[in-house]
Amino acid sequence: MMNPNPNDAVELFFDHVGIAVADIEAGGAILTGVLGPLSWTQRFDDARLGVAVRFARDRSGMVYELIAPLGDTSPIARTLKSRANLLNHMAYRTSSLDSALKQARAMRALPVGAAAPALAFGGATVQFLMLPLGFLIELIEADRIVHDFS
Repeated sequence: MMNPNPNDAVELFFDHVGIAVADIEAGGAILTGVLGPLSWTQRFDDARLGVAVRFARDRSGMVYELIAPLGDTSPIARTLKSRANLLNHMAYRTSSLDSALKQARAMRALPVGAAAPALAFGGATVQFLMLPLGFLIELIEADRIVHDFS
């Protein structure tokens, strides 16, 4: 397999680490207990994606997304049941989802589900990919995301 030309590479910018939890509030209490004081966004219940999410930022600026299922058919419900991928994904912003997908697929990354707009990102399209390394990444088609930690 040939490596893509680095001059043609789409830039990806780190946004957050996603963590699967059964309950947003209980997961947040554990994260706060371990990491200390955190700044929080509002909670987003995204029925279209079947998940509730809430973002936290620690004192170093690291952003965490807690993801809980909204119902038994949620992909996160399956994740919690299997106890796999609980440290669920790392998310990256890109200005071109199509180009980033093409680049990732050239490296044998496989889409997980269909691309869809996400409430937590103001309707920006997201796509999850399983990398050949065995972990998930989320691509968010947005140049910039401002998480409101109030």
